[in-house]
Amino acid sequence: MREHGSGLSQGQIQGDDGLQAWLANRPQPAGSPLHAGSIQSGVASAITYWWTDEGWLYLAIVLDLFNRELVGWSLKPRMATDIADIVIDALTMAWFRRKPAAGVLHHSDRGSLYASHAFQGKSAEYGMTLDESRGNCWDDAPTESWFNRFKNERVYGWRFATREQMTATAFEYIEVFYNRERRHSALGYVAPAQFEGNEYS
Repeated sequence: MREHGSGLSQGQIQGDDGLQAWLANRPQPAGSPLHAGSIQSGVASAITYWWTDEGWLYLAIVLDLFNRELVGWSLKPRMATDIADIVIDALTMAWFRRKPAAGVLHHSDRGSLYASHAFQGKSAEYGMTLDESRGNCWDDAPTESWFNRFKNERVYGWRFATREQMTATAFEYIEVFYNRERRHSALGYVAPAQFEGNEYS
């Protein structure tokens, strides 16, 4: 991993403290709502995949940069570039959960699904401002960190006979454990849901 405009090294960006530093140091577009400590911090999206005995299973996620909550996700056995349904489904879940103000920043890489007319049209419908990375690996740090955490805590060392088993594992990790129970040093060692609740209590 190369060093970019944030001035942070690879070692500094690992873990939750590193992500907080990334948010504080990352150069922002003019007028960008992406900044640490705000409910309008923006969201970041990405895709990964795992092998099961039935074949590949793809996971698209939408991560809220305010409290690290995974607010949107979708699992499918294939990626259809023309309709981009996996990333649109994840984005739609996130939008209905958060109902962000118009102009909130949505970060993703420049992959074909995020660059598709279908996804860009849906993002415009939701009033989101797209921030597509042009090779700046720091932009992908929050989602890559989440994927690594999920793999280390639920995937590595296990064999999944069916896609259904993998789906059940993902649901349990995201909705039962990660969002509600997993503590983050960047959030004062509380879970994402508790951090958000504290902000409104």
